[in-house]
Amino acid sequence: MPKDPLRTKLCDLLGIEYPVIAFTHCKDVAVAVINAGGFAVLGEAMHTPEEIGADIAWIRERVEGRPYGVDLLLPASAPPSGSLDDLQAKIPVSHRDFARRIKDKYDVPDPKGPVALHTWGGLNQELARAQFEVVLDERVPVIASGLGSPAFLLDAAHERDMVVLGLVGKARQAKRQIEAGVDVIVAQGYDAAGHTGSTGTFSIVAEVAAIAGDTPVVAAGGVTTGRHLAAALCLGASGVWTGTLWLASRESDVDMVVKERLLTATADDTTHSKCISGMTMRVLKCPWTEEWAGPEAPDPLSPPYQMLLSADYIQGANDHHRGDLMTEAAGQGVGFVTSMKPARQILFDVVEEALDTFEGLVGDLT
Repeated sequence: MPKDPLRTKLCDLLGIEYPVIAFTHCKDVAVAVINAGGFAVLGEAMHTPEEIGADIAWIRERVEGRPYGVDLLLPASAPPSGSLDDLQAKIPVSHRDFARRIKDKYDVPDPKGPVALHTWGGLNQELARAQFEVVLDERVPVIASGLGSPAFLLDAAHERDMVVLGLVGKARQAKRQIEAGVDVIVAQGYDAAGHTGSTGTFSIVAEVAAIAGDTPVVAAGGVTTGRHLAAALCLGASGVWTGTLWLASRESDVDMVVKERLLTATADDTTHSKCISGMTMRVLKCPWTEEWAGPEAPDPLSPPYQMLLSADYIQGANDHHRGDLMTEAAGQGVGFVTSMKPARQILFDVVEEALDTFEGLVGDLT
């Protein structure tokens, strides 16, 4: 046992103090975690190329040369191109009618302005590649592909000395990405928020670690405590990927109504469904998810059409702060998120608990 079990090859690769990656859509959270010694990946899939460039500049100005990452999406199922109107026209009338019945039943308000999901990188490959081009041009230190294999950009990224992370939900996906040359594999379990597969974190991390060789493996899915971090390292991971952990932080820009829900939520308050994006996704339960789980619901559409169908409901609920309607991607570890704390303190608490866990197992580490 090394004297510092938290000093892993992920720390050496990324130049960080603690093997904790924060995935967040909030720039303030990202900067706080980075400056406290962790690492952060900013989710930019719903931003235009121009917005992505501005966000990168904003972070770069505040982290004093420390590394940071950006996460984008390129689902294999995304059409090559297509305008928003063209894509929406392909949504069947049966599904439009069902969405309208939900709107009427729960008095779902119309969005007040532009719908954020209409710029989602998963809508078509043309949009996604334009987003990736900005990240490559800006030579972001780390690029992550949250959906879809990043193999297509490996050469371009490595020519720019960028580290490439690939998120996987199956061991065979990890094998393909490792063979392609991805620098870090994030093994994400069913426990996770957002888009997940069907294998639990405890299983997928061990499976991927067994085949990864020298490629660092990062554990994702339900990680919200120091005990989770310690367990992940024991499974063969070099660090953890965390998301839900930061949603209720003081810096987080998540609506306060949703923060309050998160602070009282348990694993039973989440659901794993295709009804948001067309791919299995874990979110807080809400009327939209409950109605699509009912016997009268049609089968969810494939991406990106289901995302377009759900977009007005999500935006309308958010714009009008309707807590009875709102949802948020949240993992099964949400029950451990019970108070609003600064992101810096959240990181330190996780690190301290992980070290205490190791000391409880093997004795004094100093």
